[in-house]
Amino acid sequence: MSNGLRRKLTSYGDQGFSLFLRKAFIKAMGYSDEALDRPIVGIANTYSDFNPCHGNVPQLIEATKRGVMLAGAMPMVFPTISIHESFASPTSMYLRNLMAMETEEMIRAQPMDAVVLIGGCDKTLPAQIMAAASSEIPAIFLPTGPMAVGHHKGERLGACTDCRRFWGRFRAGEIDEAEIAEVNNKLASSIGTCTVMGTASTMANLTEVMGLCLPRAGSAPAVESERVRLAEETGRVAARLAMDEAAPTVRDILTPQAIRNGLVALQAMGGSTNAVVHLAAITGRLGLRLDMAELDRLGRSIPLLVDLQPSGQHYMEQFHEAGGVPALLKAVRHEIDGSAPTVYGRTIGEIIDDVVDEPGQTIIRTVEKPLKPIGTIAVLYGNLAPRGAVIKQSAASKELLQHIGRAVVFDTVEDMTLRIDSDDLDVHADDVLVLRNAGPKGAPGMPEAGYLPIPRKLARQGVKDMVRISDARMSGTAFGTIILHIAPEAADGGPLAIVRTGDRIRLDVEGRRIDLDIDQAEFDRRMLDVVNRPAPAPARGYAKLYQQRVLQADEGADFDFLQSEELDAR
Repeated sequence: MSNGLRRKLTSYGDQGFSLFLRKAFIKAMGYSDEALDRPIVGIANTYSDFNPCHGNVPQLIEATKRGVMLAGAMPMVFPTISIHESFASPTSMYLRNLMAMETEEMIRAQPMDAVVLIGGCDKTLPAQIMAAASSEIPAIFLPTGPMAVGHHKGERLGACTDCRRFWGRFRAGEIDEAEIAEVNNKLASSIGTCTVMGTASTMANLTEVMGLCLPRAGSAPAVESERVRLAEETGRVAARLAMDEAAPTVRDILTPQAIRNGLVALQAMGGSTNAVVHLAAITGRLGLRLDMAELDRLGRSIPLLVDLQPSGQHYMEQFHEAGGVPALLKAVRHEIDGSAPTVYGRTIGEIIDDVVDEPGQTIIRTVEKPLKPIGTIAVLYGNLAPRGAVIKQSAASKELLQHIGRAVVFDTVEDMTLRIDSDDLDVHADDVLVLRNAGPKGAPGMPEAGYLPIPRKLARQGVKDMVRISDARMSGTAFGTIILHIAPEAADGGPLAIVRTGDRIRLDVEGRRIDLDIDQAEFDRRMLDVVNRPAPAPARGYAKLYQQRVLQADEGADFDFLQSEELDAR
């Protein structure tokens, strides 16, 4: 196979002319023939003024380029879409598939022998992994790293669990506008991703667990020199991949064993429920289905070991200081397949062998003395969720994990927004808040609206948590007794569509059930009247494509035509 500039020549009907023209144009940038004769490493530039999670990308690119050149290859930087959670409308999830498509096509279209994918904010790393899983060249990933913690009145602050905690206090009238404005200035004290175990940190750590980035690259802080040195070494590894015709692709690295290692770590570290959707999309690109039964089994057998918000108390910098992913993998080694390969040539078992315990650290616990005896995520089924739903049980209220309550139904996100804070809302602390038509098709874009706020009148009474159910997602930084990703969604004919205010809903996390407590005849009668009601189909563009081709949450909310044709139903 041709490599370097000879790879993927533009078709003019004359290969020699194609190369001649390509070299002529690129020489306008000042490159010499010696430089242009080397293997090429593409470096995806995801910097954007709209993306503070990626504020260090220019520095990381320069360090990566340095590593590539020190190893004898030629770096070529190219831009891709950049998605930030707070700056994407209607949702960042809505744009994840677009970023995955664009990244895949730019890797495929341009001449590169290997690629470095730099990403951080919630949907960027998943989109890049999806793209690379569908690509034919080797890829290595470089997370941007978590931000530094802030401080307020003697306590540490971390975006964005503390964003939600303080906003809840503000809504309850516990703090005033002056203090919430002061907190707003301190929550994100540096560039980088959220410093709790939210989706960004979860996916960065899973990228490391599954062998797609260098050891400790999942957790090194964005603003520390270690992150820059990791970027340089990532460039060196990418150059070696570019020079090796037998170098593994992401498809080679992401074996079923590697995916299962990811599920083990997800349960042990208090990871985001969003990771379940992203892993389902990634495995779909590989021709596999995410094994939800195994995820749930691991949630019963592997306790929560990592003391980070929102399931614990601390932040990513403490996790990194305690040893990061390698130390976590050592703690669950009995469940880890150490033979799983990595993109940098070692096995996961060899990485675990190198772990030196950090004396006195209490951030990463042992299986014998866990933070909590349960795993992070439970998978629920029942007449409300025929294809499943998830709950982050490690961040839920223990007393609500078995609960029967009266449903208070919000038909859309807009309906919830208009009524949730009304003093006239008929709601009590033991009710179950239900949000529907907020899934992939119904919203559209499956927003992080599953973290329904406590109704203001209850918040003022001191209510901190309620059972909340939806076909939406929630931020990995959020907490509470919240059932998410109900599949199929209401807009796709799912049973959530038949729930009425006043119905009783039964939650049994130990029994892995979520059910509408009405008799079967009434249930069947209501289902006959269900009409699929996705959001109005747009007339054109990506919005139309999304509405027509997006899959349900249990299939990763990817597009149906992007999943592997050899999908294995196991």
